[in-house]
Amino acid sequence: MLRRAVLAILTLTVLSLFTAGPAAAYTPVDIVHTERVQAGPYAVTVGFSTWPIRAMHSLDFVFMPDGGIAGKSGELTVKGPGVRHGERSTPLVRHPRKLDSWGLDVKAYDDPGAYSFGFAIDGPQGHGEGVLDNVRILDQPGPPLPLSWTIGSLPLIGLLVFLAVVWRRMRPGRAAPAL
Repeated sequence: MLRRAVLAILTLTVLSLFTAGPAAAYTPVDIVHTERVQAGPYAVTVGFSTWPIRAMHSLDFVFMPDGGIAGKSGELTVKGPGVRHGERSTPLVRHPRKLDSWGLDVKAYDDPGAYSFGFAIDGPQGHGEGVLDNVRILDQPGPPLPLSWTIGSLPLIGLLVFLAVVWRRMRPGRAAPAL
């Protein structure tokens, strides 16, 4: 009996190791929409993994300057309704899953509206600046958040009611002493 259990567990372990695929975090970035921006002497292709963009929906942004990112550095400035203080600047860093480009990995914007992405790039051809203006982010998909949270919390509320009823019927600590 014990041998069968050990053999079954060993078989399941080996089978799961051989059938496991690559982790989803390392899948390539699928670019479904691109825009071109001229940042001084540098042409930059901005790629989006989801189009149209919706608020509170994660997606990848990829920034690919012509000629690659080697020997270049840059800064990204984002302006829009969902950005604190109206504007946020960050250095352009290598995308973690598309190593030949700069990018933002699984980024989501909370508020719908018009956003702009500004680029300042320094490289062998000098300094260049450009802006991708009027990128529309639509309302979030699905029902409004309060409704979603209410529906999602119903099982927890049901569990709490069930535990309260069981607690009152059982009356712990009031059991008759054993003889």
